[in-house]
Amino acid sequence: MFEPLGGWIDGRWITRTPHGTFDVRNPATGERLATLPVMADAETVAAIEAAERAWQIPAPLEARRAWLEGIRDRLLAHRETLARTITLENGKPLREARAEVEYAAGFFGFFATQLHRLEPETWPGPPPVTQWTVLHSPAGVVGLITPWNFPLAMLAKKFAAALAAGCAAVIKPALPTPLSAIALARLAEQSGVPPGRVNLLLGPPEPIGAVLCRHPAVRLISFTGSTAVGRRLLAATAPHVKRLALELGGHAPFLVFEDADLPAALDALIANKFRAGGQTCICTNRVYVHQSIAEPFLNALAHRVAQLRVGNGLDPQTDIGPLIHRAAFDKVAAHVRDALERGAQRLVGHDPPRPEHDWGAFYPPTVLSRVTTDMLVCREETFGPVVPVATFETEEDAIAAANNTPYGLAAYFFTRDPARARRCIARLRFGHIGWNTGSGPRPETPFGGMKQSGFGREGGWHGLLEFCEPQVVARAHG
Repeated sequence: MFEPLGGWIDGRWITRTPHGTFDVRNPATGERLATLPVMADAETVAAIEAAERAWQIPAPLEARRAWLEGIRDRLLAHRETLARTITLENGKPLREARAEVEYAAGFFGFFATQLHRLEPETWPGPPPVTQWTVLHSPAGVVGLITPWNFPLAMLAKKFAAALAAGCAAVIKPALPTPLSAIALARLAEQSGVPPGRVNLLLGPPEPIGAVLCRHPAVRLISFTGSTAVGRRLLAATAPHVKRLALELGGHAPFLVFEDADLPAALDALIANKFRAGGQTCICTNRVYVHQSIAEPFLNALAHRVAQLRVGNGLDPQTDIGPLIHRAAFDKVAAHVRDALERGAQRLVGHDPPRPEHDWGAFYPPTVLSRVTTDMLVCREETFGPVVPVATFETEEDAIAAANNTPYGLAAYFFTRDPARARRCIARLRFGHIGWNTGSGPRPETPFGGMKQSGFGREGGWHGLLEFCEPQVVARAHG
């Protein structure tokens, strides 16, 4: 269904370039899944020029609705094939991959219901202006740069909003996981999206990213990834005064107060922390438990985590797949080693052998207690299946510890006290907050970060307006 395997520019599949090829491998086994063409400056310019031509042909709202609904329906119809593709290139368990396909489809379905928000708004004014009109015009050509941890969903939330707004997209998926993006481009083609409205570039970040940053036709870049790369995008686009929407790093706290429902908190923590093997920007990175309940909480947590199975995501018994590559393994191992050297206690887990290759990076789920703020697990985003647990005495201590980070993407807290919940929500500086839940964002709600976790929102009708330029028309009769 997803053949041929290549880039997609102006309605043509590009399977060969003069820049060589790269391999896509299964991170669990090292199996070569595909050999794809490397794209560079010339292909990026061609994609941008195709998008510039395409978006200037007005697309009625009804046409956009048909495209969005067509892609949604095709995503759901091919759920199993798409889920297997995600698992093969990313490594996550197949049941998580199925949920990702459904999540991705939700963005296309949701934005198809929000197109009425783009209708012109008018109201009368005093003479000499007798009518004011606000138009929500497409931003134009947009660059969409997506990560490897949710290769289909992260692209869907950007592309669905851009398509709904009337933009034309130039997509750059992460190097390890381009197959999901190829599949989505194929489904867009099958849904009648005209040539040039969606273009797909494959290969290393450079020089594609550099061209997107400097080309005058690209008016907005939406990026999900590390804060370090986000800073580079800010610097590269500043001379060209481009708009950016940045979802950057996270360092999510998980607070468990003394009145919490412990079984519910444990269920939420397990589901939240180990999704995608802990390789998500909104998964819990540090747990703070009230000292009065720390012992029963840790005992129950250790028992639950010890039952989790690590393995190939295609195995239905697998709970945690491989880390994406050896560098990710090295970072997780370094964080655990640092914590142990500084006095942490490992309740669950062990030191696994370092993988010989850039695949097979399986790291066992790990629980650390006696964690302190000087440890790397409390200062940096681990991005792996490690649960560091610290204790606190007062609500004030818990809030201060949670906010003690330059990042502000997601936070979670558990309490039965509504008054305490209101205080926590008012003081936690995070864009997404879970009260008695570890749930992440939905297509219907805006998602994004505060502080160094970026700016801009994806999802919700707010995410649609990110891809629009308001134009005000003042009309005088005469």
